[in-house]
Amino acid sequence: MHRYRTHTCGQLRDSHAGETVRLSGWVHRVRDHGGVLFIDLRDHYGITQVVADPDSPAFKTAEELRAEWCIKIDGVVKRRTPETINANLATGAVEVFAEGIEVLGAAKELPLPVFGEPDYPEDTRLKYRFLDLRRESLHANIVKRSQIITAMRRGMGDAGFTEYTTPILTASSPEGARDFLVPSRIHPGKFFALPQAPQQYKQLLMVAGFDRYFQVAPCFRDEDPRADRLPGEFYQLDLEMSFVTQEDVWATMTPIMTSVFEQFADGKPVTKDWPRIPYDTAIRKYGSDKPDLRNPIEMQAVTEHFAGSGFKVFARMIEADPKAEVWAIPAKGGGSRAFCDRMNGWAQQQGQPGLGYIFWRTEAGALEGAGPVAKNIGEERTDAIRTQLGLGEGDAVFFVAGDPRKFYKFAGEARTRVGTDLNLVDTERYELCWIVDFPLYEWDEETKALDFAHNPFSMPQGGLEALTTQDPLTIKAFQYDAVCNGFEIASGSIRNQSPETMVKAFELVGLSRADVEERFGGLYRAFQYGAPPHGGAAFGIDRVVMLLCGAQNLREITLFPMNQQAQDLLMGAPNDPTTKQLRELHIRLNLPN
Repeated sequence: MHRYRTHTCGQLRDSHAGETVRLSGWVHRVRDHGGVLFIDLRDHYGITQVVADPDSPAFKTAEELRAEWCIKIDGVVKRRTPETINANLATGAVEVFAEGIEVLGAAKELPLPVFGEPDYPEDTRLKYRFLDLRRESLHANIVKRSQIITAMRRGMGDAGFTEYTTPILTASSPEGARDFLVPSRIHPGKFFALPQAPQQYKQLLMVAGFDRYFQVAPCFRDEDPRADRLPGEFYQLDLEMSFVTQEDVWATMTPIMTSVFEQFADGKPVTKDWPRIPYDTAIRKYGSDKPDLRNPIEMQAVTEHFAGSGFKVFARMIEADPKAEVWAIPAKGGGSRAFCDRMNGWAQQQGQPGLGYIFWRTEAGALEGAGPVAKNIGEERTDAIRTQLGLGEGDAVFFVAGDPRKFYKFAGEARTRVGTDLNLVDTERYELCWIVDFPLYEWDEETKALDFAHNPFSMPQGGLEALTTQDPLTIKAFQYDAVCNGFEIASGSIRNQSPETMVKAFELVGLSRADVEERFGGLYRAFQYGAPPHGGAAFGIDRVVMLLCGAQNLREITLFPMNQQAQDLLMGAPNDPTTKQLRELHIRLNLPN
């Protein structure tokens, strides 16, 4: 017999009755039923109920057991009586009568419970992550994560992609976040950077003729943490393809990722034919470039109904500023003064002056609009708004006005709030789409200068001619994001593989040809030796797993995450370097006071 086990704790069935077996695992819990001890023994594969009665030679040891002790049990498998079968356990038709118990590893008093799913302080959970990972839901999430990555790899292989690995120690690259720098001992005063993404390397692979690349790539960004973004590192399904248009990328990746979602969606509907929504349309309809399409609310411009109206706040705004617009957020079923006042109060909490609104009710047998806005614009304009938005009795509409560039984010948040509070969002589905035609440039108000809006290596629509003749803020890029349920899960583009177009694109943000050659020398040189048209994308594995696990935070699907202060409490990182280490690296610390 094997030293530790003949079966796992998820393996025994009715057909094993009568066999002598050996199991090893952790004590999930111990129950005393009239002097007979019932031990739930748990390992990676499941739980088996073990029985120790007073006549068993194992009983004395069983009395000493506590939660999370690691033990080995020898015993005989017996069928449970019909009334004691546990249908919730795969092993619920049998139990093991203990004949011997060996303690392999006793456990001190637990700093956090493993049995059940209690809410517990995060810092304690992260410091004792090895215990936290024994909890059923978290353990299952980590296993599902591995299965999802396996499914991604299988799908990519079936589509003709080959996995290649790219360097971890590399040069700094403008990916939109701070680099993690690694000092070079051999080259004093110089630093490597950990890759924010394998962007340049995967493009070089296309120039080298590898055609279809993918990688489950670790990426490193020195960013502040959020619920949907961990500090330090994350993983992405990185891919690149040669001789493709963006249509080819979408046609290739849509079925692969749809299949991944369908495999792990637990029966929830998944979008098969992902709609392609232009960036400008997404902003106007949803107030976001990562819209949650489970929310049926679509915003519309209703500026014409307020121009010259009696609602002077909006009318004067429209008259004074040609860029001013009024957007309407329809709210089916929101037609009560209480709900409208609640939304108005919420808007004020967000630092806004409020939300204008109209709601419709029947008075004396006639449908009428109610609220201050309706009173000021009159019955005809009120009814025109209702007709445009397709609203009726018991419905409402909220208004946001001004320069859309300044208010669209708030309008999107209001749309989300209305949809959530009125239970309009179908949470039992996965709605996926492509957001396309992103602007290549944006205006940075802080620096008062032009900057790349997204990926600086994207091909501008119109190529070199557009960069030369168009207002930069009107240029679109062959650039796209994949979005699921309000989360960006991928970003990609067709790349700018022309050396002259690349230089011109960077010149518009203030970099010279010499700067381009210095910062992106490898890519710039490669593009002068027959670079093929190419493009790709990167899917955020952590976010995809979070969505498919139904988790609200990336820490619930990550093995050893940092806390909100970007600290690894388990390993004690970051920690202080030794004097010897600093001396070898020729570094002297200049710490803030």
